[in-house]
Amino acid sequence: MPKTVLPHDHGQEIEHSLNQMPAQEDFQCAAEIFKQLGDGNRLRIFWLLCHCEECVINISSLMEMSSPAVSHHLRQLKASGLIVSRRDGKEVYYKAADTETAELLHHAIEQIVKIICPKRR
Repeated sequence: MPKTVLPHDHGQEIEHSLNQMPAQEDFQCAAEIFKQLGDGNRLRIFWLLCHCEECVINISSLMEMSSPAVSHHLRQLKASGLIVSRRDGKEVYYKAADTETAELLHHAIEQIVKIICPKRR
């Protein structure tokens, strides 16, 4: 990023450090993940999959949603890298990705909504 001369120098050291601020494109990945989590149903599905591996039919039953609606949310979560899937015969199972991002988001969700994680009981 080229050095930017600020119109007003307020004497803050941070103003000069911001010349090394990452480019807007570098924040796009985080923005995409937060956009995926902007839906309450998708958050619930993600939270569920942090605790177990499930098929679409069971997720639909637990969420009280149609299978097509759940499949739509699963596609979006998978595209963002928050969940993974595996096939066993005709059945596809989903679970949270084993990534630092998924772990951080799981923990953040529980902190924000004050949910007690079944793994911590």
